[in-house]
Amino acid sequence: MADNILIRRAKESDVPEMLALVRELAEFEKAPEAVTVTLAEFAEAGFGDRPVWQAFVAECPENDALVGMALYYIRYSTWKGKMLYLEDIIINQAFRAQGIGNRLMGCLEQEARDLKLKGMCWQVLDWNEPAISFYRKFPDTQFSGEWINVVRSLS
Repeated sequence: MADNILIRRAKESDVPEMLALVRELAEFEKAPEAVTVTLAEFAEAGFGDRPVWQAFVAECPENDALVGMALYYIRYSTWKGKMLYLEDIIINQAFRAQGIGNRLMGCLEQEARDLKLKGMCWQVLDWNEPAISFYRKFPDTQFSGEWINVVRSLS
């Protein structure tokens, strides 16, 4: 079934389905109320005058529905240089374990290589064992428990 899935760059018309996938992830992570971004804000951040994120999407051609996405941006590390930061990789529950995540990660890795970035980085919740197991499959992936996430809201 995953062989039929088309992996491509996101386009602005994908934004509603992408935000639906973000909400699906938030439900899984037991934090649906944490998604406060509006559809307009999300679209502007990806496709406005000064986009801050890019994404690859996984599309099911039978119904033209998005079944996955990998949203990323370029960040700068004073120790390493430019890095691809994977904000979210999300596969719809019904389409997991079919290789779609591997294909999206392959696109991200190729993007990082094409942009001559120093590497890729992301975060994973310590209780999300399926995601941790998925990430362990990739060579040269290191897990670090040394850093504490700090977030300060400005609302």
